[in-house]
Parts: sequence; structure tokens; C-alpha cells
Amino acid sequence: MDKKVRVRFAPSPTGGLHLGGVRTALFNYLFAKKNNGTFVLRVEDTDQNRFVEGAEQYIVDCLNWCGIAPDESPNKPGAYGPYRQSERKPSYSKFAEQLISDGYAYYAFDTPEELEAKRKEIPNFQYGQATRMQMRNSLTLTLSEVEELLTAKTPHVVRIKVPEDEIVHFNDLIRGDVSFETSLVDDKVLLKADGMPTYHLAVVVDDKAMEISHAFRGEEWLPSAPIHILLWKYLGWESDMPQWAHLPLILKPDGHGKLSKRDGDRLGFPVYAMNWTDPKTGDVTKGFKEMGFLPEAFINMLALLGWNDGTDQELFSLKELEDKFSIERISKAGAKFDFEKAKWYNHEWIKSDSAEHLAPSVKIELQKAGIEVKDETFLNTVIDLIKDRCTLLPDFVAQSGYFFTSPAEYDVNSVKPKWSAEKADFFNAFAEKLTLTDAVSEEAAFKALAEEKGFKPGELMLPFRIMLVGGKFGPGVFDIAVLLRVEETKARIAKAVNLFNS
Repeated sequence: MDKKVRVRFAPSPTGGLHLGGVRTALFNYLFAKKNNGTFVLRVEDTDQNRFVEGAEQYIVDCLNWCGIAPDESPNKPGAYGPYRQSERKPSYSKFAEQLISDGYAYYAFDTPEELEAKRKEIPNFQYGQATRMQMRNSLTLTLSEVEELLTAKTPHVVRIKVPEDEIVHFNDLIRGDVSFETSLVDDKVLLKADGMPTYHLAVVVDDKAMEISHAFRGEEWLPSAPIHILLWKYLGWESDMPQWAHLPLILKPDGHGKLSKRDGDRLGFPVYAMNWTDPKTGDVTKGFKEMGFLPEAFINMLALLGWNDGTDQELFSLKELEDKFSIERISKAGAKFDFEKAKWYNHEWIKSDSAEHLAPSVKIELQKAGIEVKDETFLNTVIDLIKDRCTLLPDFVAQSGYFFTSPAEYDVNSVKPKWSAEKADFFNAFAEKLTLTDAVSEEAAFKALAEEKGFKPGELMLPFRIMLVGGKFGPGVFDIAVLLRVEETKARIAKAVNLFNS
């Protein structure tokens, strides 16, 4: 690569971070790491009407949770700051004026009412080549009229003057040669009436100032590409323009259309990385983190939505992704989101993770359920025994709660129909003989006593399990008993026998 790799993730602080946004950040991060480059977080807060308090910190928290913290950001400034667009405001108007003086942009003084009237008059109205000479702007007004309006501080915007009947070409690293007819492109606003730039001007000025080498963004930004290519050219910066890569959409589970928050609400899964609380309404939108996903699984799942390494491998650590990532393996086609597959990734990561690494998260889940853990070593042993049965972190509560507190409820209906005085006698006798030195010896003793009392071991296993855990679930029942130890196992047998007898 000719110049140093510098990539940027440039979200707007307007609310929760959609998993599509996190994937864009991830691909930027991976490309930077693979090429010994720099990953920049730039906050695009020029739309003050949509700005939401707390959203910037939320974005930072999401990236940190995912393990893809930026090298440069508002919190970690480098030599290319400031990293918030609102703090770069003076630079944009200078370039807007340059474009006007060079004949590539113009002042537009149309009021909202005038624009609305034109929309009613012309179906599918676009402010551009076909209509600009019917409007109130510096192309239709005299120089003195324009100066008068500017002197009077008349509200106005600056629009790009898109050329007629040209073809704008560029090479997309994912899609190859892409071209647009300028006759289909309208004169986008570059500078708003409040002096703040729109995305179109800001993204070009900022990418130039920050020396961005590659621009990864979602496919939905493709229609804006011709405006940005023209601006790079009109500002005289064409040789410094970043290489473009428009990422495929993340689609609804049925494959029809882009995945939205509404789809998640409707189908019962999160689309945000972490919980987002609306500061105005207090409404909470659930995130993958709070639902019980490990960040490693979330990142693994996201990476394979639109990318693969050319093999059948599905489980990748972040380090493996950094080593294997390449733009050439990104698909052009949209990737269907599958929540069951997302849970599969999480289950696989939980199974392969160490108890020590899982323990802090499991402890939090147990505490939420009112269960205090006093013995860390015991917790680690429990986690190793049950992690294969857990898909999401909250599953550890149901699968392990009985190790820390005696069952509050029992599945009596599964035992009662076949319960007898003889079975009660068996369990009382078994409790007397308990040693619980190890699971294998205890199972052998259980079966020997069953045979002595005239029972098949199978008809006693279920009652024993329910005595210890309260229901028909959990790992090997003798493994459970060994961990509970003799006194606790005896107490649970006695309590359950009394309950079943009654």
C-alpha cells in the first residue's frame, strides 16, 4: 500500500448503536490491524437537531465492550483532531466559499414554504439541474441581490452544483467499477443555514484533514458517492481521495430489506450492541451484552455477516480475525441475520471459555437473582460442570442456582405417581451410607443398594435428581451430589422424602 493506512468509524451520536454500525467499526478495526494502520473514531455530530445527550459515551462503551477500542478518538486525541465535527465548524464554511467562488456550488435562499410549494407543484421534486433555475438562488439572482441578502443575514444554504450529463466513475474495493449518471443526482446541501456542514461536505473535508486512506461504510451510502467524488475533485484533492469500500447490508431474517430495530422488537431479539436508554422517554432498548452475549461471540458472529476466510471455519478469536481479514473476502450480497445462529456462536464460546474468564459475568447474573457467591473456587468448579448447558449468560442462574441455595420448588408431579414407601426407605438408607468421595464410586453404591432393595436404578434416578435440583435438568446427578457434599445432600434427600410422602 502506497500510503499509511488510516481508517475511521464515524457514527452520529443520535441513539443506540445498531449491529450494522458495529460491523462497520469492526471491519475498519480489522483492516487497520492487518495493515499496521490506525483506527480512528470520529463523532459526526453536525446534526444538532438529532444530537442525543450520552450517545457519544455509549458508542465508546460499545466499542470498548467489543474489544475494538480506537487508536484515536475524542477521548484519545492524536495529531489529527479535533475528533468531533462540531469542534471543526470553522473549517467547513471556508471550503464551501471556495466551491462557490470556483463555480462548483451556490447560495440557495429558498424558504421552507417555497420548497414545500415546489414539492406540491412538481411530483418527486428534486432540487437540481432541471429545477435550480426556477428557484431563488445565486444562479438566478443578480450579484447585487445576492450581496444584499447575504448582508441582511438572510437564512440560506450552500448547494453543490452537480454537472449535467457526466458519468462519475470510481473503483469500489468490494464492488469493482461503479458509475453514476450526474443527471440522476440532485444538488445536495453542503452547508446548512446554521453554518454546520451536512454529511456530504463534512465527510470529505474531515477525511482529507485526517489523511484517511480507506473509507468503509454501509451500502446505503452508495447513492451519495457521486457527490463525494465530485467534492474531492472540485476541492483539488482527487489524488488524496481514500479508497472506497461499501459494505453489504445486514438483512432481515427473511432476507427482504435491511435489518431494523423494529424487526428486533417484532421478532424478539436485540439489534443494538448494548442496552440503550432513551434520555427523553426512559425507554430501554435491549442490547446483546445485557441479553447475555460474550463480546467474543458477538464479534465473531458479526465478522461472518458478509465475510469469510474461504474455509469452513466458523469460530474465530479477535486475534485470528485480525490475522485473516481481507477485503477480497467481503461479499457484495447482503447477509441475512439469524438470531438462532447468533446464539449458537455464544453457546460455542461459552463452552470453550475458561471458568475463570466466565466467573465475573456469571457472578453478576447470580447476584441479580439474589444469589451471593462466597467461594470463588467452588463457583469455577460449578461453571466447568454446567457451561455446556448454557447458551446465554443468564442461563447460568437456572443451571447453577441450586448449587448455592436449596430448591424452593420441586417438580413433585413427576415423582408422585410412582412414589412409594419402599422408595422412601431406599433414599433414607442411601442417605445413611453417603460418602461422596467421587461420582463414580457413589453411582456404584447407589446401583448396588437399588439392586439389594429390588429396584432398577433408572426408576430412582429421576426422584434423586429432583431432590437435589428441584427439576428434570442439570449435569450428572452424582457430580451434583459430590459438589453439594454429604451434609447438604442428606438434608435435601430428607426434605424431599417428607414432601413426596405427604
